[in-house]
Amino acid sequence: MEATVAERGQITLPKAVRDALGLTKGTTLKVELEGGRIILRKNVSDAISRARGSFKLPPGVTTDDIMRELRGRAPDDPLEPFEVLRDPDDWKQAGGE
Repeated sequence: MEATVAERGQITLPKAVRDALGLTKGTTLKVELEGGRIILRKNVSDAISRARGSFKLPPGVTTDDIMRELRGRAPDDPLEPFEVLRDPDDWKQAGGE
């Protein structure tokens, strides 16, 4: 793919690139020089800022609960208290001794 630099230094990104990255009018890109390359990065913090506050958690659920669900328990994460006390008969039926 190619893009031509216009008179004022602007380029048009190919539609396939814009679509693949979800770039729309007003999307902020970070511009970096690396050796002889120009690197454009989608500004993720901008997308996070716009999304902040748009999701409502169910009552009694914290962001820590969500992160634990996504990432698993961290090494220093306290153990959860038992929520359900099982009947020993149920445990035996499930294959316990």
